[in-house]
Amino acid sequence: MTATDTLDVGDSQKSAAPTRPFSAFEWMIAGRYLRSRRRETFISVIAGFSFAGIMLGVATLIIVMAVMNGFRSELLGKILGINGHMLVQPIDLPLNDYDAVSARLEGVPDVVAAFPFTEGQALVSGPAGNLGALVRGLYESDLRRVPLVAENIRAGSLDGFDAGEGVAIGSRMAQQLGLTVGDNITIISPRGSVTPMGVTPRLKAYPVSAIFEIGMSEYDATFLFMPLEEAQAYFNMGDRATGIEIYVVDPDDVGVMLTAIEDAAERPAFVTDWRQRNVTFFSALEVERNVMFIILTLIVLVAALNIISGMIMLVKDKGRDIAILRTMGATRGAIMRVFLITGASIGCVGTIAGFILGLIICLNIESIRQFVSWLTSTDVFSKELYFLSKLPADIDSGETMTVLIMALVLSLLATVYPAWRAARLDPVEALRYE
Repeated sequence: MTATDTLDVGDSQKSAAPTRPFSAFEWMIAGRYLRSRRRETFISVIAGFSFAGIMLGVATLIIVMAVMNGFRSELLGKILGINGHMLVQPIDLPLNDYDAVSARLEGVPDVVAAFPFTEGQALVSGPAGNLGALVRGLYESDLRRVPLVAENIRAGSLDGFDAGEGVAIGSRMAQQLGLTVGDNITIISPRGSVTPMGVTPRLKAYPVSAIFEIGMSEYDATFLFMPLEEAQAYFNMGDRATGIEIYVVDPDDVGVMLTAIEDAAERPAFVTDWRQRNVTFFSALEVERNVMFIILTLIVLVAALNIISGMIMLVKDKGRDIAILRTMGATRGAIMRVFLITGASIGCVGTIAGFILGLIICLNIESIRQFVSWLTSTDVFSKELYFLSKLPADIDSGETMTVLIMALVLSLLATVYPAWRAARLDPVEALRYE
């Protein structure tokens, strides 16, 4: 703003009463300071970098937090979708009354399902190779209540699962072993028959009746389901079960349900929940998420520091105009508010632009990943490394609001000192050498 512009403003205000805080006059002056002039290009460049820094910082924070939330939600959903929220295992006595115990557990309020299972590790073999597998025996009716399996059958079906000797395997296991529906898969267990020569491995072939795809590569390559009674016979368990898995309405409420589950079991039992079984994994995810938030906040902080430097230079450049405004009746508060509006506008607009940019990227994150993979001819989000088949993003409204409020507060604080310096400027000293 030139001296002539300031005099013109003064002519229109000299007969008026003192302006209200944040009046149109203050907004007009702040708007003129934000607009680029030929001799103020350097200041405008700094303001532009400050705007870009705030925008990219906010967008990056929103994107990273959304991806990490989506990653945690997807993993949690898949881990709990196939392993249950609570696990009841026998103590002292073998679990051969599993049907009665399961019925009692399903009667507990907020319990969705409780079903027995038999589990063991084995080596599985097919035409293309061998793999280690986790063999789990379930009733057909119970397997159909595991939505991650029952709703993601890619080939074959679960019809007649209990009646036949067929098994259900994951898609990656089928791919790595070279199997399709109807082919035989050979299961080898070290715990076989006892002979005078010692224990011999048990080896048996089963037809593949169904192929499922959960979407978590580790599970798709490891899990094999077979009928409960067949699993008991294969692992020489007689009429015993390994344990009972329980699904509840809200997985976060498993802690308050522990006593009710133990009472309903009516037998010595060891009850664990998903938090105890996965405490290391989810604790590591939480620590990584918090550290990433702190690190990426520094981007917004650096952008706020750019606002400070740009505003200080603007105050020094506009010293003569500030002095003329002060001599024409503008109060210290009015001058301070003008520069507060100027600096805060950069932060507010940058924050809004960053929110819009982050939202657009989060909504199209998988398409962007596929494009980057195609452009670089690399697998940006490897299934083998990250377990999931696609890049998830889950925007949490509370976290997003925290990011926006933090960016706005930092932007506002960054303008306080330059605005205070502008308000404290002495008109006499500013005009002494003009």
